[in-house]
Amino acid sequence: GQTGVSNVPKMFALGQNFPNPFNPTTTIGFSVPKSGHVTMKVYDVLGRSVRTLVSGEFAAGNYSIVWDAADDSGNKISAGAYLYTVTAENYRATKRMMFLK
Repeated sequence: GQTGVSNVPKMFALGQNFPNPFNPTTTIGFSVPKSGHVTMKVYDVLGRSVRTLVSGEFAAGNYSIVWDAADDSGNKISAGAYLYTVTAENYRATKRMMFLK
């Protein structure tokens, strides 16, 4: 039987990471209303790119990504505040997270 709940989100969304603050890992949820290219990156507070978490085609749906607090080279990041940004079509959102040692 059909239920009244659709698994396809109506709009793009970026969730707050959980747990936050975090150590050693955190999960970031995001929603994609229609298939397309999605990019998610982590930046330090100076705006330097730390890690590309997502870059590719996603079908419509709800997703979650786990970050292990490592940069693109596999090195553990320093404690402190970081920003993460998701970009898809004309949607862009940024949230802040805190990594504790």
